[in-house]
Amino acid sequence: MDKKKPDFEQSIARLGEIVKHLEKGDAKLSDSLSLFEEGTALIANCESLLSEAEQKVVKLKKGSDGEPVELPFESNE
Repeated sequence: MDKKKPDFEQSIARLGEIVKHLEKGDAKLSDSLSLFEEGTALIANCESLLSEAEQKVVKLKKGSDGEPVELPFESNE
C-alpha cells in the first residue's frame, strides 16, 4: 500500500503535536523514538516541499522603466 505524503500544512501541524507530546516527557522511550523518527521524516517532507515551491517562484526585477519585470526563477542545476 502506497501512502500519500502529507502536504506542508499537515506536516507542520503533526510536527507541532509531536513536539508537544515529547515535551511532556511522559512517553516510553520506544514511543519517543518512534515519534522522533516520524518527526524527522516530516521535516524531510517539509524541506522537499519548500524546495519544490522555491523552484516555482518567479523573481521580480526592475525593468528599464522602473516597473517590475517577471523573470523565471534561476535554478542552481
